[in-house]
Parts: sequence; C-alpha cells; structure tokens
Amino acid sequence: MTRALEGLTVLSLEQATTLPFLTYRLACDGARVIRVEQRERPDPNRFVGRDLLGEPEMRAYFLPNNCGKEAITLDLKEAEGRALLRELVARLPVDVFATNQRPRSYARLGIDADTLRAARPELIWLGISGFGPEHDEAAYDPILQARAGFMALTGQPDGPPTPFGLPMVDLGAAEHGYGEVMKALYRRARTGEGARIDVSMFRSAVSWLVAPVLLERAGERVARRGSAHQFFAPVGVHATRDGHVYVAVGNDQQWKTLAALPAFAGLDAALGEKFAALATAEALALLREAGVPIAAVAGLPDVLADPLVAPGLVRVRDPRSGLTLALPAPPTGEPPALRFPPRLGEHNDAVYGALGYSPAQVAELRRRGVV
Repeated sequence: MTRALEGLTVLSLEQATTLPFLTYRLACDGARVIRVEQRERPDPNRFVGRDLLGEPEMRAYFLPNNCGKEAITLDLKEAEGRALLRELVARLPVDVFATNQRPRSYARLGIDADTLRAARPELIWLGISGFGPEHDEAAYDPILQARAGFMALTGQPDGPPTPFGLPMVDLGAAEHGYGEVMKALYRRARTGEGARIDVSMFRSAVSWLVAPVLLERAGERVARRGSAHQFFAPVGVHATRDGHVYVAVGNDQQWKTLAALPAFAGLDAALGEKFAALATAEALALLREAGVPIAAVAGLPDVLADPLVAPGLVRVRDPRSGLTLALPAPPTGEPPALRFPPRLGEHNDAVYGALGYSPAQVAELRRRGVV
C-alpha cells in the first residue's frame, strides 16, 4: 500500500528524542529519512540503555525512535563538509531539512535556513530548540516540564512536583513540528514556495495549558490533585482485591447508575471500600455493563497484550543479528514495514553514491575525516 509521504526526502541533523520522534513519524508515513551525525560525536542516545546487540553505538534507548531511517556521517565543522551538505540538499534533492542543534550553531555549521534554502529555494527548513531561535539556553524535557508548569500540576497534593511518566514536552513538540511540516508541504504544493519553521519546545508545552491558564486567570486555583479531577467526582484510582482501576464519573446520571448497583449500595461508606471488595475483572464488568467509564490501571505488559494493540504491533528485524523489535503502531493507517535502526554511517556509500561518489571516493572522504 502506498503511504502518504512516499517520494519525500528528509535530511535531519538530529539527536536525543524530540526530533528523532518527529522524523520517525515521517518515516512511518513513507518518507525517506536520512539522519546526519558527526562520526566523532554521534547522537548521545546511541550509548544509552542496554547493549542488546553487542554494539556500543546501538544501545536500547536509541533504537525505538530511529526505526525506518538511513544514517550518514558528515563533519560540518569543516568547509568541505558544509559544501557536501549543500550538495546533498540540492541534488538528492531534499524536501525537508530538520535540526535540533542549539541555535548558536546554525551559522557555524552551515545549517541555517538562509544557507540551505539558497541551495534549494523550495526547501522546507525546520529547527526545534528549547526556547526559540533567539535563545540558546540548553533545555531537556524535564527542565521544560518544570518551567512550563507541568510538574506543578502533576502528583499528589501533599507531595512534591512530579514529571510525567513520558517525555511529554519532547513528544508534544515533535507532534507540533510534524503538523507544521504538513502545513508547509500543503502550502508548497499550492505555491511552490519553501518555508522556514521554528518550533520552541517551551512555547509548544505552554500551548497545551489552555484550560489551566484560563482558569487561573479567572481566579480558579489550579494545582496538583493526584488522580482526582477539578470539576468531576468521583474520579480517581481505587485499589481492588488484585490491582487498581480508574473510575471517571462524568455526570449526575452516571453517578445515579453507579449508586444503584448492588455492589455499591450504601455509598455512605467510602467508595474505595466498595472497590476493595471486588476483583478488578468484577469491577470492570459491573461498571462497563452499567455504562460508567472505568479502566484497569495497566502495566506495559498488559498494554502489549491488549487485543486492540497486540495485532497491530510494528515488528522490525535486524538482518545482521536477527534481533526483532516491537513498536506500537502509528495512530492511523496500517502498521508500516520499517527498516532496522541504522548503524552510524551505515548508508554513506548509498547516499553519497547518489551524488556520483564512488565507494573509493567515499572511503577517501572518510580517511580525511569529512564523513
């Protein structure tokens, strides 16, 4: 089946999580994604996590967000490397160039929008940074969760501010960047014009706070509430005999329905005591039959076994070692067939060969430290 972005080429100077997740999403949609790294200082995530393959540059934390991609090396500190980058952009040709380097390095590395769009005017250029191109402050997801107010809203009321269980600022900025790329591609299809896109991870994070900011400015106190809700009750996590469930009673009719169930008769007692007398499966069956929203609090093994998840897992096999990875499917469409995450510089011969460089010439470029 043809995927929506087949024929699109993305060149990405990427590291860590936010941009690799964005380009992973593009790869799932059929784009050719080529990640650029410096051989002497590659993506630090290559060295994080368990060594599943016996290869120090292919550790577990690097693998998930880099399935479906190719990888080349290129030294952008040298003029010859910067010239080769412009040649790649112009002659592959590249549709989207993306980077999450700190803004102060844009001009020094020759990756700024003006330079690369001079090589290919219809190029869509994307830069993701912590606080926007005017600010060079370093930023990681938990730093931004703290500054954007996420931690102050997460955790128990009498406990400390707490980060999310997922890097939500990284992932949110990636999704916002993905949407901006789609808009730029649509505009280019209509006008032929390229674009410059700057995504601030901080601004992306704050943009999720529509309800909390409005309520705060209107005089409501918005603070940590554990698993409770500011306006709806009873809402929260309850222990059962063998696990936990989350119950969300969203209106008066659902409350009346819950209170009418024999197992919940006499709700003058604490609601938690009623759930504690039930097994998780019993609680799920009772409330689902009554139309009251409930879910078991699932661990990752439970999620992977869920019948809505298990059949659609994306499986990615390494032809070299035989290791197979499993990933959740994208939110829509059929699970894509993806290549195994690339070794450092694995596709140098193929990518530079497309520009006319022979394997011997690529080897010479490597000997001189250009790639």
